[in-house]
Amino acid sequence: MTHRTSYPEGAPCWADLSTSDLQGALRFYGPLLGWTFDEPVAEMGHYTTARKHGKRVAGLAPGTPDQGGATGWNIYLWTPDADAAAARIGDAGGTLLMPVMEIPGAGRMLFAVDNNGASFGAWEPASHTGSELHAEPGAACWAELNTRDGAAADMFYKRVFGYPEQEQIGDDDGFDYAVWKAGGEDVCGRLQMNSPEWPDSVRSHWMQYFAVDDIDAAVQQVPALGGKVCHGPFDSPYGRIAIVDDPYGATFSLLQIHAASAN
Repeated sequence: MTHRTSYPEGAPCWADLSTSDLQGALRFYGPLLGWTFDEPVAEMGHYTTARKHGKRVAGLAPGTPDQGGATGWNIYLWTPDADAAAARIGDAGGTLLMPVMEIPGAGRMLFAVDNNGASFGAWEPASHTGSELHAEPGAACWAELNTRDGAAADMFYKRVFGYPEQEQIGDDDGFDYAVWKAGGEDVCGRLQMNSPEWPDSVRSHWMQYFAVDDIDAAVQQVPALGGKVCHGPFDSPYGRIAIVDDPYGATFSLLQIHAASAN
């Protein structure tokens, strides 16, 4: 088990869930991912920290009225300077939804939409350095931007987070996928949604992946816990994947990482 304390700039370092039913979400994710939970912090909107092996791995909270009770996973990208990131977001064609805000003692954050309408957060750490586990069962292992304009997204995030490399690994058959790299590692992916399986009603969005030991066992658990398996399991170069909805409509992916791909 690896205890992670830092991430390269632009790497997804934290994810939290906005949900219409916090207690129901705890009952779903606890057994599925082997999570335990800290007591909700009332003064922070009942924000609840999820842990695996005692290590901090994700957050959950009730959706707030200003979000319209929105349900979904929110992705936060590591930044050493939230103010500078906020300025670059505007310069690159994005919009701040929430200006830079300090979480006392933990760090500073912002929330924004990119130039294709996908929402994301940025996190400048203090004592809270993001997920303490990565790419291990029960922890985040990947995040992927699904977007309508891959080239524009590549440009936007490079301007905001300075990825030194964005490698196109797609083919010539309409599969447009880029891997964004920083700090000598693959940090996240970008998929252009241009196939019939992506109807126009699906907006640009970030997809969160969590690692599991056994994808087949996990997808059997999902309906028993009140969720829905939307697609899969299916094979990829990195492992077997399933796309899942929790009981309250939040979509995420499960990944059983191939041994050769594990960090």
